[in-house]
Formats: sequence, C-alpha cells, structure tokens
Amino acid sequence: MASAWRRLTTTAITTLAHILNPNKSQPHSSLSSLLTSTNFSTSFLVTKTPQKYKKKKRKKDSPRTNPVQHDSQRRPHLEAILQRDAAFRFLTRTKEYLYKQPDHVLRLDDAGKLHRELGFPRGRKVLRSIQRHPLLIETYRHDDGKLWFGFTDFMESLLQEEKEIMNAMEEDRVTVIRKLLMMSSTKRIPLSKLYHKRLLFGIPEDFRDQVAKYPNYFKVTVEEDGKRVLELVNWDPLLAVSALEREFMVDEDRVKKAFKFPLKHGKSLDLEEDDMRKVNLLNTLPLVSPYSNGSKFELWTLEAEKYRVGVLHEFLSLTLEKRASIHHIVEFKEELCLTKHTYQMLLKQPRTFYLAGTEMNWVVFLKDAYGEDGVLINKDPQVFFNEKLYRYAQMLEMEPRSDIVGK
Repeated sequence: MASAWRRLTTTAITTLAHILNPNKSQPHSSLSSLLTSTNFSTSFLVTKTPQKYKKKKRKKDSPRTNPVQHDSQRRPHLEAILQRDAAFRFLTRTKEYLYKQPDHVLRLDDAGKLHRELGFPRGRKVLRSIQRHPLLIETYRHDDGKLWFGFTDFMESLLQEEKEIMNAMEEDRVTVIRKLLMMSSTKRIPLSKLYHKRLLFGIPEDFRDQVAKYPNYFKVTVEEDGKRVLELVNWDPLLAVSALEREFMVDEDRVKKAFKFPLKHGKSLDLEEDDMRKVNLLNTLPLVSPYSNGSKFELWTLEAEKYRVGVLHEFLSLTLEKRASIHHIVEFKEELCLTKHTYQMLLKQPRTFYLAGTEMNWVVFLKDAYGEDGVLINKDPQVFFNEKLYRYAQMLEMEPRSDIVGK
C-alpha cells in the first residue's frame, strides 16, 4: 500500500513539474531528484477534513432529553420549579437522612458513599454540597479525629418548627390518607408506598406509628411475605367528594371546560364549530367520580378514561404542591388502575394538566392551582416552611435582623 502510494505521488509530482516547465523535455534535475526521492514525505498533504469544517452530527432524539412541551407552549415559571427542586435535592434528601441518624450527625467518609441517599452528584465530593448551606449544615472534627457533619443549632430550631407544623396538621394528613385509601381499587395501600412518598403529601416520618391512634379509620394487616398493608376501616361518603365536584358547585362553566373527550366521528358529520363543541360536551359529561371502583370499567372505554383522568386530578389535588412526577404516579399505578398510556392521556388534556420536564422524566401540574407567575395560589403551611428553608439555604451568613422566620 505504501509503495503504491509512493508511485502515485511520484507520477503526480513529475506531471506537475512538466506543466511548470513545458519547454524542457525533463524537469529540472534538482527539482526532479528532490521531489521524486524515495525519502520524500507527504505528511504536509491534508488527507482529512479538519474538525472545524466537519458537519456537526445532529444528536439523535431521545426521551431522556426531549422536552415534553414545544417551545411555544412552555410555561417558564413552572419549568423553573423543576430546576429549583434539582438545586435543593441535596438539602432535601440530606435533611431526611440525617434526621434519622443518632444525634443527627454522620461521618464524612461514610457520606461519600451515599450519593443517592444524600442527593449529591455521583463522583463529586459531598463536602462541596455541604459548604453550599453553611447556615443549615456544618462540619466538625470528632474525638476520633475524623471529620463529621450535622445540623447547625439554627437548623435544629427549624426542624422543631417543622415538627410543630406537622402536629398541627395531623388531622388534615389523616384525611388525605383516608381519601387515598378510598380511591384505591382495593381500599388498601402498602405502608411502604405511603412512607416512600410521604413528602408529597406532607405525611410525617412517624405516621406508621400514628395510624394506631385511629382504629376507626385504619387497620394494619401483615401479608404472608411480611409486607404491612394499611386498610380502610370505614367508608365516609362526605369524603368521597372530589375537588372537581366541589368546584362544580362554585363555577360550573369552568369545570365543564376542564376536560375534553371529543366525539369520534367521520368527515360526513358536518356541524358548525359551536354545535361541535356542544356535541363534544355531551360526550364529556357527566364525569366519573375518582371514588368509583375503577376496576369495574372495561380498559379502553370512554368511562374508563374519564375515571383515570379524574383520579389523577384528585390525586394531584391531595398533594402539597398540586404536582407529581412520573415516579410518584407509577408508585400508585396499581391502586389507581392506571395504564402505561398515562403520559399520552394527560397530553390530551392541556386545559387542566401541564406536563413539564422531559419525556422520560416528566412532572404533571394542576394548572389552575398556579398563578401566571408560577406561584401556588393556596399554600399549605408545610409549603411556606419549605420555601423559607430554601431561602436560608441560599444564604452564606445570617443577614442582620433577618426576619425570614416570620415570612
């Protein structure tokens, strides 16, 4: 291959020399000898296109990176909430993990292996995340010579304040759990599921012990595999009223426009736009209560879809921030009789739901629960506390006469 390339190069150079010197039968002897030398290097020839001139390959579309919403439909204020959650993931997870440790402290060497539990990026040093929140988390040298970290005294006082909020909201949280059980197809939910998603509903850490205080509402049974399951004891018809049904009594027209289930028909149906809207409304109403038995509906019927849309609306209305991620929803997939087509189902209801994030990791919001500025209209006391905690988390030192506690 090398000899063939050398012969080809020699021939090309000889031809070039003849063109440059047509009056001579032979090229200049020194030029010829120089150019046709067997030791001649062709390294100066550009044989590859420089990187800067190459066309950049378009990255393949991927559900991991594709945004749910088109740029023209995006609501930046709601998308920003997801960015905020990511920014405070370390604080949120570390707060939960440390709270369960003796004396609320942990050795730094041990923490470096807990990137999932503490919410810091894998491969990064946990110390970098700790130093971002000096008012809330601090490091210190223990008697064993090792570096440890834990809550500051100020953070301990905030945790006590949060505990008082949870105690004051206990009855409300019990009602939320009762409604979740009433929506469940079997009227029972594994305790582990409720515990893993407790922050979504503001349920306290020790709620598994608290359910024993309410024998008229709950019963805990242990299955053969050792799984503890929370069961509903009494059905309360007063609780079997959805947020959408309560709103219907106040603003009937707005509820009628909440969902849209178009009537399937051929092109031969020639109706005016207003008439078509009325026909579709007849198909949409009446809605199906989320407290119905979802398992009795045939899977792909209109009633089944109405039920699934309604049950997700009610599920979101029970959350603290009127939103939930795909991971939250999948956790209760069996209890709420949902299908793998939940994503496509919600996309067809843009009047009520807003999907943010990417196609693989999306979050669904109740649109009417948020103002145009992306702020929750009605905030739970726990939400006020969380927002205050986030403000302190961004401060490197206490501001003079700071009055954030009261805000």
